[in-house]
Amino acid sequence: MAPRKRHARGLSFVLCCFHSNDHPEITYRLRQDSDPILQALEPNLPMPPSEEELDGMFSELVDELDLTDKHREAMFALPTEKKWQIYCSKKKEQEEHKGATSWPEYYIDQLNTMAARKSLFTLENEDVEERKKTIENLRTALRTQPMRFVTRFIDLDGLTCVLNFLKSMDYEIAESHIHTSLIGCIKALMNNSQGRAHVLAHPESINIIARSLSTENVKTKVAVLEILGAVCLVPGGHRKVLEAMLHFQKFAYERTRFQTLLNDLDRSIGRYRDEVNLKTAIMSFINAVLSQGAGEASLEFRAHLRYEFLMLGIQPIIDKLRSHENSTLDRHLDYFEMLRNDDELALSKRFDAVHVDTKSATQMFDVIKKKMSHTDAYPHFLSILQHCLLMPHKRCGNTVQYWLLLDRIMQQMVLQNDKVLAEYEHRVVKQQVADLSSQLQNLCTNKLEGTVWAEVDDQKVFKVLDLDDIEKTFSAYQRQQKEAEEDPVYSKKMKELSVIDGRRAQNCNILLSRLKLSNEEIKRAILTMDEQEDLPKDMLEQMLKFVPEKSDVDLLEEHKHELDRMAKADRFLFEMSRIKHYQQRLQALYFKKKFMERIAEMKPKIEALTKASKQVLHSHNLQQLLEVVLAFGNYMNKGQRGNAYGFKVSSLNKIADTKSSIDKNITLLHYLITILEKKYPKVLLFQGDLHNVAEAAKVSMTELEKEMNNLRSGLSNVESELEFQKKQTPESGDKFVSVVSQFVTVASFSFSDVEDSLQEAKDLYLRALRHFGEDDGKMQPDEFFGIFDQFLQSFAEAKQENENLRRRKEEEQRRAQMEAQLKEQREKERKARKARENGEEDGEFDDLVSALRSGEVFDKDLSKMKRNRKRINNQMTEMGSRERPVTKLNF
Repeated sequence: MAPRKRHARGLSFVLCCFHSNDHPEITYRLRQDSDPILQALEPNLPMPPSEEELDGMFSELVDELDLTDKHREAMFALPTEKKWQIYCSKKKEQEEHKGATSWPEYYIDQLNTMAARKSLFTLENEDVEERKKTIENLRTALRTQPMRFVTRFIDLDGLTCVLNFLKSMDYEIAESHIHTSLIGCIKALMNNSQGRAHVLAHPESINIIARSLSTENVKTKVAVLEILGAVCLVPGGHRKVLEAMLHFQKFAYERTRFQTLLNDLDRSIGRYRDEVNLKTAIMSFINAVLSQGAGEASLEFRAHLRYEFLMLGIQPIIDKLRSHENSTLDRHLDYFEMLRNDDELALSKRFDAVHVDTKSATQMFDVIKKKMSHTDAYPHFLSILQHCLLMPHKRCGNTVQYWLLLDRIMQQMVLQNDKVLAEYEHRVVKQQVADLSSQLQNLCTNKLEGTVWAEVDDQKVFKVLDLDDIEKTFSAYQRQQKEAEEDPVYSKKMKELSVIDGRRAQNCNILLSRLKLSNEEIKRAILTMDEQEDLPKDMLEQMLKFVPEKSDVDLLEEHKHELDRMAKADRFLFEMSRIKHYQQRLQALYFKKKFMERIAEMKPKIEALTKASKQVLHSHNLQQLLEVVLAFGNYMNKGQRGNAYGFKVSSLNKIADTKSSIDKNITLLHYLITILEKKYPKVLLFQGDLHNVAEAAKVSMTELEKEMNNLRSGLSNVESELEFQKKQTPESGDKFVSVVSQFVTVASFSFSDVEDSLQEAKDLYLRALRHFGEDDGKMQPDEFFGIFDQFLQSFAEAKQENENLRRRKEEEQRRAQMEAQLKEQREKERKARKARENGEEDGEFDDLVSALRSGEVFDKDLSKMKRNRKRINNQMTEMGSRERPVTKLNF
């Protein structure tokens, strides 16, 4: 699994890969003192007077980060000022995310709701997308939120909720992205040491995860295989994975363990990338199963498992997979075959042979016979062979059971003889032997001999049938049918009175089961405007879908004398219809609960729009940049006396498309940056002037105005209902007037404040459009600021590419200079040798002078110096690359 990184609160979080038998864990690396992010943290609270008090506060922070002992020591070894900086940053983040501790409850409630509503057929497209978004948000939260979030999720038994959802999925959900996201949630939970221990300690977790291999969704299968393969590397995990594969064998009605994996490894799905990803994941999992756990130390165990894969035909499949020509996949194939060759070599040494071909029955028989000869066990070996001759050999479905039993007995004997395996596989195989013995006894009791079933051979039919098509067409349906038959709801005869639509009643029952409140409690919550917070926002939204319609009320009124016989949904609708203005009350309550949340969502968008408009209006550097671009354009189009006085801002992004006629890799943007660096260095700072442009590029003025109109209309409706309720005689416990009056006062003030802010943002934005000569009636903020955002990204990328090119040229010049010097040196040496060969003999002192001039006297030391220089240059290059990485940005 590729490392994931996240940065927060002055720490760098790095997910380590699984290595050998070490327990996988999340580690933390402290930033260096020179790190600008840590230096930029300014404590906004006074430091505690005593170091003991600070350490106590800092200890609470460290506990949330789930650090190892080594990294805890590193944290506590930081200077006092650094500790306080980190602590203040943490406190600031907590203030910005108040209420975060309640999120696990929200997600768990959502999971339970989704699990109760098993099918996607009854959902609108918006509801399906909302499900996906909710589960994706949970996955992100489990990976990025503080430790207390994960702890709370575990304490509330969130894992069981996820597993129950996985168990209750129907075919549509199992094949959807929701399934993939659920597996991603478990993967994210296991990315934390506490969460990983919780998953591994759960008695069913790995088994339920393995069930997801039955899906046709490739991404889900790959995610499951990655989890199972990684669990093999965790202490105690290998045994759980093997047990999970046995569980899956029964769940998927496999004839043998790993059968589905080998089928997936062999079949083609028609999409190269997905196919390679799936086959790579399968081979990675197989290699983990073979090489980890007991397989690390036991040749017998590795061979035992490998024989299962060989029996299923993995070797010809591996040979076929080579045609994909994928380096990662080939690496896994190579490892499988390398490990197999090493094991077969070790096995052959036991029999004093050069090689034992385990694919050849004849050679294996000869090796065993040679080893057994002249031993006390040889007569028993002969007896085994003699009884094998008497075993049934007909090609029918019953015969294979006898040979399967013999195979399992042999496996049990091999595993039982290896003490390392006494606890894993031995118990499993022993149970299989008992099951097969029972099956054979039943076969004998049924006396199939002499009947038609002794003559038929279903194996022949399997070769003709399209088994994948049968499984795809019927297996999921049959599983659903079985679940339906076992569901007591289907078998129970409905005796209640129900007059409303069946689908509507079913969905209403699901809603009521999630609410977990009586009708009387729901009524009280509505009358008191939910002063006890019994009705969550999402529940109110669903309740609005089940407001009693006039036709419902008329039918229910006809049967009000049969109130006791009414079904749960009917009685709920009947009692709610007795509340005066029930729908208006419900709408007012929902608007009240959502109001501040909607206001909070609008504020940062309006703020980004306001700040970005001011920045493009007042940036002198941006104005000077546009001046230079205009000059470029006029000269390139019509010479120095071009007559253009300006250009559309969209033309900025065409600069990067104008290529040089000399070098196609150089664009006008590269050249512009070079000119700015030489002539206008201050203009390069315009990027820092526009730091809110990226956020403003995501803002839609149409959506903001639409939301403001919705809020205005909703607030008006609430005020109208308030006026109506003031004229009514209130029921006992009715607090609508008092609660809503106070709400309207506060909400009106908040709404006016946001309305004024939006108007200010609109005015500034229109000023910005007119400032750049754009049509203020057509261009939206996301388009206008999107142009600047794209230009900023292209500018940064081109600037980095210029820097890279400059470094390459400097390096080429340095090398050329060194080569010229070396060439000159060699030429001098050649001339000196030629002079000596021609008999030009000088005196002894002259020889020294000549050698000194030519440098021959330093040859030995020069060579040493060159080696040192090369080593130093390499070190400097490495240091430079670490200090300032040259990376092409992708946008």
